[in-house]
Amino acid sequence: MVAMGVLHFVVPKPFMAIVPKRLGAPRFWTYASGVAEAASGALLLSNDPAQRRAGGWAAAATIAAVYPANIQMAVDAGRPNTPFEWAAWLRLPLQFPMIAWAVGHARAR
Repeated sequence: MVAMGVLHFVVPKPFMAIVPKRLGAPRFWTYASGVAEAASGALLLSNDPAQRRAGGWAAAATIAAVYPANIQMAVDAGRPNTPFEWAAWLRLPLQFPMIAWAVGHARAR
């Protein structure tokens, strides 16, 4: 989560390209989601169980919130013929186990 969050600032163009057009302001959404990913990742790395739980909820919310961008990336990729196109489509169902993983951290005691 931290690494992906940082990538939003280091190489923002690929992230800006997948922001759904109807949302507008792709730079804003790219940076906002980068902050959310990095912050939730940092919380998950904490030694404090309460902060890890908060990080789990924040990560689950962030992964769910960026799902429309992942859908946009798959739609823009088109029919899956190349490895990139297949990856764009196959990552969609993989988001659900990632959300479950994050919620698992949020519920951990």
